[in-house]
Amino acid sequence: MSLLPRTEALLARLIACPTVSSDSNMEMMALMADHLEHFGARVELFSDSTGRKANLFATLGPDIPGGVVLSGHSDVVPVTDQIWSSDPFTLTERDDHLYGRGSCDMKGFIAAALALAEPVSQTPLRRPLHLCFTHDEEVGCLGARALVPELQRRGYAPRMALVGEPTGMRLIEGHKGCCEYTTRFTGLEGHGSDPDAGVNAVLYALRYTQRLMDLAEALKTRAPADSRFTPPWTTVNVGRLAGGVAHNVIPGRAELDWEMRPVQPGDAEYMREALAHYVTHDLLPAMRAVHPGADITTEVIGEVAGLMPLPDNEARDLISRLTGSNTADVVPFGTEAGLFQDMGMSVVVCGPGEIAQAHKPDEFVTRSQLAQCLGLLEGVARSLAA
Repeated sequence: MSLLPRTEALLARLIACPTVSSDSNMEMMALMADHLEHFGARVELFSDSTGRKANLFATLGPDIPGGVVLSGHSDVVPVTDQIWSSDPFTLTERDDHLYGRGSCDMKGFIAAALALAEPVSQTPLRRPLHLCFTHDEEVGCLGARALVPELQRRGYAPRMALVGEPTGMRLIEGHKGCCEYTTRFTGLEGHGSDPDAGVNAVLYALRYTQRLMDLAEALKTRAPADSRFTPPWTTVNVGRLAGGVAHNVIPGRAELDWEMRPVQPGDAEYMREALAHYVTHDLLPAMRAVHPGADITTEVIGEVAGLMPLPDNEARDLISRLTGSNTADVVPFGTEAGLFQDMGMSVVVCGPGEIAQAHKPDEFVTRSQLAQCLGLLEGVARSLAA
């Protein structure tokens, strides 16, 4: 029997759980845990310190090392200020397109993985099938970063991982890392008529930003000769700069949100060292000459490893055989895949939906892509039974 109707029904239930990253995902986690336990999966929920978020790790088949992880994140981005043609948290079908927040990023893949549970439960697997669903991927892969060391501590050792981010079912073997930061500047307020009597936090934030842009240009010269990424170098982006209260007040505080996407680990270290030197030897001495309490601090929002393309990749080879694809690409956007690679697995990214639809109003996944995904997952299950 086709799993597509079952997948669509599950997708409708998942989309109805409004798992925006700022909100709880416990309703969706309970739904998935109940579904998987009904078909005999061994399910563990790992709650965060607030009790409002959890990761789920489930296993079907023998309790031995090896096997394959099917991985997806439960959280979605907000719909605030977006204009939708239908309720974003109600699955809506139009012309074989299934609309709803998270339909492609990435509840479509999760629904397909859940639909696989029933036929897999009736199949004598020789190696385990694991399902891993995390929280807060969209805000720094927080769930996966907490889960991976816990899985290692408990002795889990899967051999391969398939991360079902929306790739249009293209095979992806590499992506850049993603490092996100908030840098805060504390100066000294004063009257705008005497700028030298205060420490203008906004101006120092601008100097820091200019240093970021200078380093961004320098990173272009460090691009590996064989880089397959577009662009081929580590990029830097300034996302937000805020500070000040009025035209005639020297701003005492400013805040800068920025990110970099490394193509190689050494670039991140290069940036951190260069910025630390600039802050210690240039900015802080100038600020503290006026106000000893001035400061610059940087909060790490998330530092997620990239997925490094490797000559030998068992997951890539398996998915290539099952899909008939003889090519594997790289992409600029980040996923949790690098965390699983660091855990010792061979990893590939492949899932239904297009990244161009993610995060936008009227997000959708097509039935044909869901059907392709189900065919792939059924092939993965057969490989574990062989």
